[in-house]
Amino acid sequence: MLKLFLITILTLAVIIISRSFFVQSFEPQEENPNDSKPIATKQIYLAGGCFWGIEAYFSKLPGVIKTISGYANGKTKNPGYEEVSSGATGFAETVLVEYDPKTISLKDLLNHYLDIVDPTTLNKQGNDIGTQYRSGIYYTNEADGLIIKKAVKDEEKRYKLPLVTEVKKLENFYEAEEYHQKYLDKNPHGYCHIDLSKVKKYKKPKTEDLKKKLTDIQYKVTQENATEKPFSSLYDKATEEGIYVDITSGEPLFSSKDKYDAGCGWPSFTKPIKKKMLKEKTDASLGLTRTEVRSTFGDSHLGHVFDDGPSKDGGKRFCINGAALRFVSVKNMQKEGYGEYLYLFK
Repeated sequence: MLKLFLITILTLAVIIISRSFFVQSFEPQEENPNDSKPIATKQIYLAGGCFWGIEAYFSKLPGVIKTISGYANGKTKNPGYEEVSSGATGFAETVLVEYDPKTISLKDLLNHYLDIVDPTTLNKQGNDIGTQYRSGIYYTNEADGLIIKKAVKDEEKRYKLPLVTEVKKLENFYEAEEYHQKYLDKNPHGYCHIDLSKVKKYKKPKTEDLKKKLTDIQYKVTQENATEKPFSSLYDKATEEGIYVDITSGEPLFSSKDKYDAGCGWPSFTKPIKKKMLKEKTDASLGLTRTEVRSTFGDSHLGHVFDDGPSKDGGKRFCINGAALRFVSVKNMQKEGYGEYLYLFK
């Protein structure tokens, strides 16, 4: 009897354990939130006139994840648009810009901001007048604050008038009413003090399209970070007037006015047409630490920038692969959509 009892108990135990394993194996499992790492985004708060224009502009930039219109650094809680418009609350119409720092840096964002906002006008941008329309850059950590202060200080060199854009730590931020969010998407003919055409629709083509469009060396340089052989590019010794654009996206990068013969075997320039059209990354390949240069929108590998350029022109040498470039002569700039850069040659 005892033997039979023990066999029965053992059999029941096996059944219970097996059933538990079977149920556990086939029950749906909760998704592990750590299986996929979210993008480590950062935030900056930008004020510069009516928030509709600021929001519309920055929402179009590659690397910007989210934009929210709101009110920053005021004296009351949960303000409404009418309150803020009175000028009595101390709030500034501000846009929260959330971005991926691996795609677009804070420095890049500031270049864009300072390109569309007049930092010399106090409490005024375009037709917007009042303290709520002041220009301001608000940060949440001191490291960002240092970058912003340096960018504004560098910007001062471009102006004869003093800059009045305030740079402060964010004190508070309240989201604006729903009808203000993405206002110009909902009302494409609505008022905007910012020239949104400045945000060119340059973008990186699909891989299959690039493979059809580019030569082997152009593809390897721009997409695989290769380097063309020195003295192999027709652009190395070129002197014709015009601009050099990204071979993949068409975004304007360099002017022939800033091109010089560095003797290194690659087209060299002292500066880009606009800082915002380039992004820099640390390159630790080949056992060296160099600064790689890529196009902002096309994300093409272009070359590297060094500090051994002509001192009279700033001391930089942008050493660029000719295979990453396409030349547009002055006579063709207008018809190819680059007329806004003809001022470079007057």
